[in-house]
Amino acid sequence: MATLTSKAADLAGPGIGSYEELEQILPSDYHSLLTPKETQQAVFAAKNYIEENLCKELNLMMVTVPLIVDIESGVNDLLDRDGSRTPIQFHISNDYGKHPIDAQVVQAATKWKRAALKQFGMQVGEGLCTDMRAVRKDYFLDHDHSCYVDQWDWERVVTREQRNLDFLKEIVRKIWKVLKGAETHVLTLFPELNDARYPRLPDELTFLHAEDILDMYPDLPRKQRETAILQKYPAIFIIGIGWTLKDGYPHEMRAADYDDWVTPTRSEDGRPMHGLNGDILVWNPVTRRRHELTSMGIRVNAQTLRRQLELTGQLDFLKYPYHQAILRDEIPLSIGGGIGQSRTLMLLLRKAHLGEVTVSVWPKVLKEMCARKNIHVLE
Repeated sequence: MATLTSKAADLAGPGIGSYEELEQILPSDYHSLLTPKETQQAVFAAKNYIEENLCKELNLMMVTVPLIVDIESGVNDLLDRDGSRTPIQFHISNDYGKHPIDAQVVQAATKWKRAALKQFGMQVGEGLCTDMRAVRKDYFLDHDHSCYVDQWDWERVVTREQRNLDFLKEIVRKIWKVLKGAETHVLTLFPELNDARYPRLPDELTFLHAEDILDMYPDLPRKQRETAILQKYPAIFIIGIGWTLKDGYPHEMRAADYDDWVTPTRSEDGRPMHGLNGDILVWNPVTRRRHELTSMGIRVNAQTLRRQLELTGQLDFLKYPYHQAILRDEIPLSIGGGIGQSRTLMLLLRKAHLGEVTVSVWPKVLKEMCARKNIHVLE
């Protein structure tokens, strides 16, 4: 039986806590199905397909996105609510110190995108998509966590009436259609990826509430619950991430000022639930582990923003221009999310490590460990 201590550690931790543990987890029977040159061709084939079809399915347009933001704007993403992941911050002296700026490197463009909907004049049913780059310096660098982050960060304007679970599921299914189509596309272009050891993604996602999964596995920490449920359903969307469950912990820590995880909802059979957000997770047959592809949700409105900030003890955030704009209904209601580019490409191209599809920095211990296992990261 898991202890409360192990649940707390699991909630805050990366899932893999040491390189000794990672040594045991990385596959020992791996070889890449594509050469480095073929991999790059496949990366951009998949990337172009996903960008084009995501925009088509969700009625989005590609826009530019910031790498750095002014601290005073309050639009940087804190990722969670416990302050454990802080952005890189630096001072721009500018004009001999007379007009300085204190800036941060973005950790995600979640808040910026919502404000950008107004900046670009998006109407209901329209939205934007970005080729987002970020730095998250506080990650433990393993096979699927990098300090360099790339995402298709997207956002779309919704009405008050669309702030419901059925609409969320409709959008999730459209995203899954794009990811399934991308898999078919790259398998057609690169038939050597058709390997019997690596089954294709299922046609349909299974929708489950975080509260349901806890009921199924009440003694397991979150990541073990996800691993267990993925043995039964290899592709799932977990609804309601951030709401505190009956064991006293949320399924995962989630920031209080973007996704709405507090709104009461109901399961398909009528039981009371919470949250208008969630994650797509799949079983990765290469790494033989849980694999998160995207986090998304209907965004907070004025009422749920205040409620979530109350619950997390962060009402001081209401001083920021971004939060004031939500309280005053000055920026659109929206739905949005971030699809991990390297995570998705790693899955579609049957890779064992993020570093095979993207260039980042990795410690020597990790590079040497990967080389021993025939995993060759890009440098």
